[in-house]
Amino acid sequence: MRLLWAEADGNFRLAEFSDEKIPPYAILSHTWGADDEEVSFRDIVDGRGKNKPGYKKIRFCAQQARKDGLKFFWVDSCCIDKSSSTELSEAITSMFRWYQRATKCYAYLSDVSIPKPGINDPSSCQARKQRIKSSKWFERSWTLQELLAPTSVEFFAGEWEPLGNKRTLEKEIHDRTKITVRALRGMPLSRFSVRERLLWARGRQAKREEDKAYSLLGIFGVHMPPVYGKGWKHAFARLRKEINPPMGAQFSSHDCSRQFNTFTGTQINNTGSGNILFGSDKQVGYAKFGIDTTFVPSRSFFLGEAG
Repeated sequence: MRLLWAEADGNFRLAEFSDEKIPPYAILSHTWGADDEEVSFRDIVDGRGKNKPGYKKIRFCAQQARKDGLKFFWVDSCCIDKSSSTELSEAITSMFRWYQRATKCYAYLSDVSIPKPGINDPSSCQARKQRIKSSKWFERSWTLQELLAPTSVEFFAGEWEPLGNKRTLEKEIHDRTKITVRALRGMPLSRFSVRERLLWARGRQAKREEDKAYSLLGIFGVHMPPVYGKGWKHAFARLRKEINPPMGAQFSSHDCSRQFNTFTGTQINNTGSGNILFGSDKQVGYAKFGIDTTFVPSRSFFLGEAG
């Protein structure tokens, strides 16, 4: 795992750790701007990118981590070398585990502002809660696991003001996402049915359509290398097949298919073919079962500090 840290001169450096040597760290959850607005891995290595809008998020994460007594922090835009397809694949399959292991997760709601006259005014507090619930952060596919995996999630507004944490805002989060409070409080995801977990993800969007499926790998506790270019139906069909085998006699392939067909609104078979009716509310019968959410670690290695 590659982590960021700030030198005394304010510049950021990267350090890479094996699984056995990963130190405590904070992790950022955010919505991306345009790709050229975010600070990349190469920007950090080459010591550039300070003029990009995304640099403010890195600086904030470093400052907040320092306040929380943490030297290291992780930001997806620059801690993953996306020019390497192998590294990107390993990162996607490890993402849930990285968020789960984080000491702190900072969820940055860039489109939320704190209304005046003040944070303690009743009308102001109500308006703030409504703005939190309307944030686009709740519409992204990847932020589902970024909400559920970490024990500690702290929310911040567009100007970096603290909004609350996963516990203090659980009513607003539940109202917005329909995720049960038990899941928000850390109950193992294996205790929830496939149907319920799929409904948490319903309506969320991703820049790459296949990521609607790959963002659920950790939610279902499966390990599967991503394949792009074949569309979301193919990705969901692969995910369904990965979920089905560990269930054995508890859940039939036919029932598992019904779960996914209802979520996607399309008849997904083993080849991923079907008619696109995404978002259908057709009601069918559902079975409940448990899935072990133990994540299979991906290979990692120690290179020391990079800079």
